[in-house]
Amino acid sequence: MKKLTIEKKRRLEGILFISPWLLGVAIFFANPIIQSIRLSLSKIVKFKGFVMKWYGFGNYSKAFIWDINFVPMFLNVIKDTFINTPITLVFSLIIAMLINRSMKGQSFFRTVFFLPVLLGTGHVMKQVLGMGIGEDAMAVAKGILMPEEFMRYLGPAFTQAVDGFLGRITLILWKSGVQIIIFLAGLQGISSSLYEAAHCDGCTSWEAFWKITLPLMTPVLLLNFIYTIIDSFTDSNNPIVDYILNYGFKNNQFGYGAAMGWIFFLFIALVCGLVFAFMRKRVYNAGLKQG
Repeated sequence: MKKLTIEKKRRLEGILFISPWLLGVAIFFANPIIQSIRLSLSKIVKFKGFVMKWYGFGNYSKAFIWDINFVPMFLNVIKDTFINTPITLVFSLIIAMLINRSMKGQSFFRTVFFLPVLLGTGHVMKQVLGMGIGEDAMAVAKGILMPEEFMRYLGPAFTQAVDGFLGRITLILWKSGVQIIIFLAGLQGISSSLYEAAHCDGCTSWEAFWKITLPLMTPVLLLNFIYTIIDSFTDSNNPIVDYILNYGFKNNQFGYGAAMGWIFFLFIALVCGLVFAFMRKRVYNAGLKQG
């Protein structure tokens, strides 16, 4: 019997690890997915019994041709995600490197950066933010950083730019907890002997980052990249998600809502596929020979 290579063993291990998830999808999600695809290609004739009539790609063409809100909103969400994702990754890596150092209060700082993940998720927090509490808190934070009396002399254009910058930074701070934890786990998996050997050879901390830390962190970076993209696109506060839910469940246009949902899903899958294809050969794997 031919022995399995290290690469094949790792693939087999990966399949075994995700097999419970695959089984769960097959049992609980296969039928809803099929029904959702049918809905997106149909019109509901009778709500009683959910009687559907074939409509083809009419719902999909409606999203791009007739709906004046979907495409602009979709493009705006894409722009925000493509801006926020690299900033979030860079910020998370920097914070993870800082709190990975030996210092007093290390556990406290790790907890502080992860608290927004515990407090800022779920339907309850969404309702709290919808009551304007989040906006009030952000306004207070902006007032502390940039006093209103000072902002008056800078003009509306500068004030708007500062508001947008502070709002984006606040969002990134709020959404970086999981990424920081993942980066921190990756940093702790790097052997300290590599840094000791590098410093003995005269390597500076800056060179050690580019030659040791970053290459060994590429698998974690890929994981965080994919996670951040999906988290941003599927966030409960994402306007396109609310738009799809409103059409599907409030306006009872289930077919059109399903079509928009599948457009959104396919775009996310395409982006994740492109990221994975781009970084696949750039990810360091200690178990394989580097060509």
